[in-house]
Amino acid sequence: CEPTIVLVIIVRPIISTETELDGFLKKLGLKEHYKEKLSLSSVLQIDTKAVKDEAAKCLSDLPWCFLKKLMMVNSTARNVKCSAGSESEQDLARGNVGFDFYTMLDPKKSGEELNPLDIITALFLCSNGLLQQEMAVKMSMCQFGLPLLLPDCGTQKHTLMLWALRGIVKKYRPQALSDTKSFIEKSIVVAELPMVSFVRLGESSLSKSEILNTLLSNPQQYHNTFFHHNMECGNVPREIADGLVETSWYLPCGNKNIDIFNEPVAVANLRGDIALCELQFLFLCKTSAAVFVFLDNFDKQYELLKKPDETEIFLIVNVDSKNFNSERCKKVLEELSLPQTNIVCKRKEVNDANFAKTLQNIVRNVIKNPDKKKSIEQMADDAIKLGIIVDEHASDCQNAEKNAEAITSKIKDTAQYKEKELPRQGSIWKELNHLEKEECRLRRAGDKDIEKYKCGLRQQKAKLREQQRDLDISNDMISFMKAISCPAVEQAYFFKWMQIKIDNLSREHLSNLRAEYKQKSKDSSKEELKVIDQQLSKSALGIENYFREMGQIYESTVSLPESDSVRKQFMHLPKLCAQLLIDGFPLELVDGEASGIPLAWVKDVFSELTRMVDPDSKIRVVTVLGIQSTGKSTLLNTMFGVQFAVSSGRCTRGAFMLLIRVNKEYSKEMNCDFLIIIDTEGLKSLELAQLEDSYEHDNELATIVVGLSDITILNIAMENMTDMKDILQIVVHAFLRMKEVGKKPKCLFVHQNVSDVSAHDNNLRDRTVLLQQLDEMTQAAAKVEKKEEYKSFKEVMEYDPDTGNGYIPGLWHGNPPMAPVNLGYSEAVYEQKTNIIQMLKDCKSSAYNMDQFLDWTASLWNAIKHENFIFSFRNSLVADAYMKICTEFNKWEWEFKRHIYSLEISAKTQISNFGTSAGKSKVSDIRELVMELTTEACSELMKWEEKLIDNLELYFETESHVHLVERYREDFKQSAKVLRNQLERLFKSEVNLAAENKEGMAKVEEVKNNTTKRLEGEVLRLLEEGRKSKNKQSDDELRKDFDQVWEKATKPLVDKVMPKTDIYSNVHFQLRNNVASMGSHANQIVNVILKEHGNGDFKVKCGMLKKAIKFTQFCPNYEAELQAKADEIIAYCKRIVSNKRLGETDYHENYIQEILQIIDAKLDQGTETQYVVSLKLHICGYAASIFEEMHHRFITENDPIDCVNRDKERFFEDFKDLYYAREQDKKKAEEFAICCLQPAVKTYIRVHMVPDVVDEMVSGNDSVTFSSRMFFQYSVLKDLLSKDKFCHFEEYTSSYEKFIREWIQEQIEKTFLDGPKLLELEDKYLKKCIECIVNAIQKAIVNKQSTQKEFVQDMCRELGDKLVISQDALSACMALLKEATAEKFADFLKQSVTEMEQALQKKPEGTDLKDKLDGLGSRPLDTLTEKLVGCGKQCPFCKAPCEAGAESHKAHHVEIHRPEGLGRYRCQDSKKLCTSICTSSIFGNGQFRNSDTQWELHSFKEYKELYRDWEIPADNSYTASDYWKYVMVRFNKDFAESYSANPADVPIEWTTISKEAADKSLKEAFGIK
Repeated sequence: CEPTIVLVIIVRPIISTETELDGFLKKLGLKEHYKEKLSLSSVLQIDTKAVKDEAAKCLSDLPWCFLKKLMMVNSTARNVKCSAGSESEQDLARGNVGFDFYTMLDPKKSGEELNPLDIITALFLCSNGLLQQEMAVKMSMCQFGLPLLLPDCGTQKHTLMLWALRGIVKKYRPQALSDTKSFIEKSIVVAELPMVSFVRLGESSLSKSEILNTLLSNPQQYHNTFFHHNMECGNVPREIADGLVETSWYLPCGNKNIDIFNEPVAVANLRGDIALCELQFLFLCKTSAAVFVFLDNFDKQYELLKKPDETEIFLIVNVDSKNFNSERCKKVLEELSLPQTNIVCKRKEVNDANFAKTLQNIVRNVIKNPDKKKSIEQMADDAIKLGIIVDEHASDCQNAEKNAEAITSKIKDTAQYKEKELPRQGSIWKELNHLEKEECRLRRAGDKDIEKYKCGLRQQKAKLREQQRDLDISNDMISFMKAISCPAVEQAYFFKWMQIKIDNLSREHLSNLRAEYKQKSKDSSKEELKVIDQQLSKSALGIENYFREMGQIYESTVSLPESDSVRKQFMHLPKLCAQLLIDGFPLELVDGEASGIPLAWVKDVFSELTRMVDPDSKIRVVTVLGIQSTGKSTLLNTMFGVQFAVSSGRCTRGAFMLLIRVNKEYSKEMNCDFLIIIDTEGLKSLELAQLEDSYEHDNELATIVVGLSDITILNIAMENMTDMKDILQIVVHAFLRMKEVGKKPKCLFVHQNVSDVSAHDNNLRDRTVLLQQLDEMTQAAAKVEKKEEYKSFKEVMEYDPDTGNGYIPGLWHGNPPMAPVNLGYSEAVYEQKTNIIQMLKDCKSSAYNMDQFLDWTASLWNAIKHENFIFSFRNSLVADAYMKICTEFNKWEWEFKRHIYSLEISAKTQISNFGTSAGKSKVSDIRELVMELTTEACSELMKWEEKLIDNLELYFETESHVHLVERYREDFKQSAKVLRNQLERLFKSEVNLAAENKEGMAKVEEVKNNTTKRLEGEVLRLLEEGRKSKNKQSDDELRKDFDQVWEKATKPLVDKVMPKTDIYSNVHFQLRNNVASMGSHANQIVNVILKEHGNGDFKVKCGMLKKAIKFTQFCPNYEAELQAKADEIIAYCKRIVSNKRLGETDYHENYIQEILQIIDAKLDQGTETQYVVSLKLHICGYAASIFEEMHHRFITENDPIDCVNRDKERFFEDFKDLYYAREQDKKKAEEFAICCLQPAVKTYIRVHMVPDVVDEMVSGNDSVTFSSRMFFQYSVLKDLLSKDKFCHFEEYTSSYEKFIREWIQEQIEKTFLDGPKLLELEDKYLKKCIECIVNAIQKAIVNKQSTQKEFVQDMCRELGDKLVISQDALSACMALLKEATAEKFADFLKQSVTEMEQALQKKPEGTDLKDKLDGLGSRPLDTLTEKLVGCGKQCPFCKAPCEAGAESHKAHHVEIHRPEGLGRYRCQDSKKLCTSICTSSIFGNGQFRNSDTQWELHSFKEYKELYRDWEIPADNSYTASDYWKYVMVRFNKDFAESYSANPADVPIEWTTISKEAADKSLKEAFGIK
């Protein structure tokens, strides 16, 4: 085959000399930033580009692509070009050679490309000082050449980048230190190093930068420090970078086999021709030990080389170049007086490596001269003389430097300096933190009174704060606070200057201490080493120490009155710190030295931050945890481009946070506006390892950061796996705690120093083993936290072994200090960053706003200060979320109940109408009807249960912060099922009872119906006889005949008297059966005459309490407890009995069985037998008397002869009308309306108003009070406080349910008796009912030929599921109804119904609304009480009622606990009421005894052993119980007298609590804004 010839043409681009800076910046989209400089915070903000690896699509994308990669120290950052690259190149790559030849000759047709040096120059010109410095630091880590002199072709001025380079700190080991293994660590601008410069004169066929890279690189570790022609886009002409002087350094590691130079050396590289950059050349000549000039042609320009006399000149020429002239070269050397050794010739026989060695040898000789060393700081003087601008000489920077120097120049011994100048953060602050934790943990309380002990601790804290205030504010702190109060630019410079200067001092001081430690470690005692070790620890000084001092100054004064001048003096400090946080500087969250959070300080900083940004801004939190010195800070710095301190010897202590803004367009996608990054000190740190509480410290830190985070990065260094297992245990503990308090953060394991490409697959087994270990640790942690139900790690947090593990190679590519950051490291970190951003996007939980984040922080810290975190955690966000779901669930629950209530009314109406003309059912047996109705109701119940659960699931999917109450989801689900079962039982009970009553009345009704028919027949016979008689009878004669007929017809009823039941005997029988299983003693107690019991009050006597006999001193207290319980049960049972009596039914033995079951349910198992049986005997005696009265009333009202005789006069009047042939239609219509319809309408209104009354209470104007149990409790307690009467508080604490019923009744009466609401409800249902009646008339009259009786029957049938029309009244009305058509009757009936409506609508003056309200019965009150009282359980210590929202809750809880004295607890010896509050007692070492402990002492800490279903968390603040403290102080003597005890010795602090403070604490406790 014929060979293919490919013609390769290298095109030299045509360089335009007309480039202007404005035009270039405009192309890059940076023109506006030439004056308004780019800031670091704007560069670091998160947007789509930050997390999507997309190539630049246009020139304006290039700077951002560079910055994005640079901030992640990616060594490919300079490789930036537009994705719309050369189509011809793509064609060549695809083997397509059919391209246009002329396209290749025009550079513009080959895609838009820019030289990266131009982009770098443009970015430095358009960035502020802080961003320039950060860019320089990142470029240095990538081993890029850095701008030393920055050209500005817009102003034709040049800048020495002293400030930009000042942030670079380098570590190196000269050959002289290799034996001792010591090293030098310095800021690069202060290090005095020899500098060698490389420049070009005219054209050079040699690549200066490429040769320079070879010169600086070890053969095994080549790196492109300086960008050159053969790199990507290196051939693109420079537009603005000519005149740029770049610098880099060669720093030895101390290994002679690796080091190229034994001493450090600086290298400068001038871009462009020195003939055009004469100023830069002069500067380099003044500052360099030697200048290497690359040139080919010795023309007249060589005269430039005559000027330098401060430096040695070396010429580098390519003798193989066509422009090289050897004769000319000799002549030039003679004119320049250069020795031949100063010319280095490059021949084609010499390869690049050997040529580089030649140059290296020359450089080695040059740098031996100690006089040729200069620091970049010293170069500034030379620059100024030459008219070169020095960036550090800007006024803002200079002022900031002076302020920083004034402070730091005084620092000699950092430990002593901190004690003298920063005294508030020392022992005082540590002692304050210790006291705060002791106030919660009460480890040293012993047998002291808890509240008095806590008061003592608070007094100590107050004294320490006073000590802090009394300390003079040092001059340095005054200068510091003044300096950060400067304008923003100067403030930022000051912050950086302080960091730089302090780090320089610390490095020097720590270096000396380390050297001393190293020297003494050979022959000194352990004690001497320990002293140095402590000095090392105390000598750590950072700018955070100044902010910590500032925070303590603020915290010590913020407690002063607002009008205090001292306080006002420092109120501006949080705002200054908030601005620094916005600008990208870190804020100390956890003080690692004192192990505390300055909450007041942090809170007010965030409050100011909220004002500076949108108050509704949402935040997400990413934190890192891991072992000390495993690169956590470096990981975050690389991932997010931030600036956490990573200086040598200064490990992070505590936790620091940084704020990163999320781009507005991207914030919707991420569901947040800011990202908070938290860096933490390493767990298992060596400094803390010797301390007793080091594990506790690690546990606290892990809990706080895990608790705050949405994503926790667990940084695992593969070489520290033994220690890693220990910290995993700590972290698992923290995750378990978060799961329990409602937060489930995501976790990402980052495995460092794993570089193999097959790491993910090869480590599959390791991940499996890790998960197994995590499961084991979860089980161990669950056991410690007493949450043994958790068996696996996945149960406590979202973790996928496949996606939840990341593998990152080592940080450095080669051997530092000359190694750049490993590209694999940067790329792997970027991959994890995108993973984290995606995880944040996928977060189901709502993001916090600033206030919520702060509130969550405070709650976490408060719980951490207690030993038992899970049971100590309280948070207003959780409380608010819980209250919201309770409110919603209560709404759904009430809708459910209301619907079933309407079914119940309809069912009972149908049962009442069964077997009558109004009955609609086709079944012939009432039990079949009951079955139908029950089946229909059960179907509805199932639907509503499903609806309730669906609402619940939807709520958990859509509502914000609902994840915080995730643990209650099952409680609410279970409550839905329990509710359905309760309503089903109630429905069945009601309809069965209605059916039984209907069946019981069947015979009576049959007798009455038969008697009515017989009477009707006899009266009609008498009427017929009278009509046949020619003599008209008088009324008296008619009466006489009628009476005879009536007596004859009713005579058979005399024998139909209803049988009477011996109620007492029946009740007694039921009682004996109930107690039969309780033993002979119980049988003996009930073997009495029942009638003699139940009268008067029930009194508990000590003789009933056999268990307390041997502890006679406790008998009165126990007796009082049981008396209160008995009173509550008796009141409840009396209400049940009263409700039964209100019904028009007969006694049923089920009634007494229901009451006995209620008593059993309300009494705890193990209660004294004699007490239980005596109580049942009393209640049954009372119930029997009421039921007997009820039975007698029923017999009287339903006696057949009495029922018939009630209608005798109506019969007689109808008889007369028929006899005298009077018009009956109008009269009968009126009679039917008044006697039949009107009572039914009144009943309808009364029955249907019941749910509306409840509805008004739960959804009306004051509905908040009744929306949830917690809101209800708040309203009750608020009302008690406003009334401020002992009798109310006593009843509330002693007879809670009774008080609550009375209080609810009072609210109902206020709502309905003080306005028209009750009458409006009456009118509403009256209209509805009248409408039904009118519709029924319309339907019944359709058949115009129907008789009046048929019409009435049809009409009753239409109303059969709505109204219960009395059959007695109906029979009497229809008895003598004529057989005429009903049309006229219907018209009169309509008129009568209208008149009836008007009569019912009239509300005569003096209408007693109270009677109307009472006429509704107790159902509204019962419903509200049942809804709001809840389970009725009380705290075993203070007797505060449970406020759990779900009906079927697993644990009881209370918002505000009380002093235990209000729960009748008293001191055993003094009989004084206890002042201890259970929220404190359970964390102390105290003991208690009661009937549950069999009167034996039991530890408060172990209360869960007895009361597993009670959760008593710590108060979220000391003032949380101020409400009840105020009450106890106010009514101390009254409670003591009521409880037969001595008044409590209340702490003095309590006496200072005002009513207003009590009200405030109440609002705070219930989260009322």
